[in-house]
Amino acid sequence: MAITAQDVNKLRQMTGAGMMDCKKALTEANGDFDAAIDLLRKKGQKVSAARAENATSEGMILTHISADGTNAKLVAFACETEPVSKVENFRELGQAIMDAAVKHNPADTDALLALNLADGRSIQENIIDLTGKIGEKLVIQAYENITAEKMVSYIHSNGKLGVLVALKNVNGASVEDAGKDVAMQIAAMNPVALDKDGVDATIIQREIEVGKEQARAEGKPEEMLEKIAQGKLNKFFKDNTLLEQAFVKDNSVSIAKYLDSVSKGLTVSAFKRVAIG
Repeated sequence: MAITAQDVNKLRQMTGAGMMDCKKALTEANGDFDAAIDLLRKKGQKVSAARAENATSEGMILTHISADGTNAKLVAFACETEPVSKVENFRELGQAIMDAAVKHNPADTDALLALNLADGRSIQENIIDLTGKIGEKLVIQAYENITAEKMVSYIHSNGKLGVLVALKNVNGASVEDAGKDVAMQIAAMNPVALDKDGVDATIIQREIEVGKEQARAEGKPEEMLEKIAQGKLNKFFKDNTLLEQAFVKDNSVSIAKYLDSVSKGLTVSAFKRVAIG
């Protein structure tokens, strides 16, 4: 049957897909709009598979703190290029994903992808459909869901880096500003762990071996290498674990001491730092 320009435009309005894609889908479906929509969805699946190995270095970070301040969620919705990250449909879907996370409190990314949106289709299906319309790989790069005594969030100005900070021993103090300071520290300094106890054993062993080799290259005696390496390891902990790091706004104190000065015993129980790109 003949496919009119009005038919093509109607399908385009219904799906948001490109004009040529809509015309091709209607032609293949013999003018059946439901079948054409299914074809476009299948095209989205094919596009998604074809671009599976492509890097997603652009996108948007969204965060949400519950009304009582005890739960925080972070969604990193990623795409391939900066122009797509600014497309209205992309940003609307990102917000819809966050809204669904807030409403249903999924435990992990798989549970989040399985949630249905207002159109009755899952988040995964919506992502596949939008992939077909936009022609780029789209992915939920990260989903974090943390509950603690007090949660604070921070999104960097580029919109592609987000931090969640869990505080404990708040004791009724006003700690929002301190939490923001710590979140910005995490964004800037990218600590590997909360404290030395949280550093992976393989990282510790690597730092010890590197320290020994550096000392050996400097001509230090073999019997001194272990002691020297341990000293370098302690320096690594100070530079790379959050609570031991020097506070960027006042290098005379560590993050641990800064928080304690805000409210006695105040500290960080956990943090998440997520960056796109």
